[in-house]
Amino acid sequence: MNRLPPFLRFAIVGALGFAVDVAVLALAIEVLGLGPWVGRAISFAVTVTFTWAMNRQLTFSDRKAHGAAGAAREWARFVAANAIGLCVNYAVYAALVAWGPQILAIPYVAAGCGSVAGLFFNYAASSRLVFKPASEK
Repeated sequence: MNRLPPFLRFAIVGALGFAVDVAVLALAIEVLGLGPWVGRAISFAVTVTFTWAMNRQLTFSDRKAHGAAGAAREWARFVAANAIGLCVNYAVYAALVAWGPQILAIPYVAAGCGSVAGLFFNYAASSRLVFKPASEK
């Protein structure tokens, strides 16, 4: 996998993260009987931690923080960046549904566009702010 470009590795981790997100959300709602809001909060927490760990090992292994304190700070930056990325995703989705041309206003198409926007934002934030090159640490 290290032969793949970092962005592609990041996208693959994101796809795996989506599967984790949906599985945890379904478990929280269907098995644990939690509502969709609490279930989503739990699934986000699990998924963001999963994708942070995977990106640490597969996408940015040469840039990961060392030691428990460094890893904790890195995780916190990753959570913050992904929370902003989630807002970017939703903003694109909402704007397209409300004001987009017919094809882009279809909720499923708009969701895909939002996901792509969030992916690009999260990659940029992760590669520049979370997993900083050694020369910038």
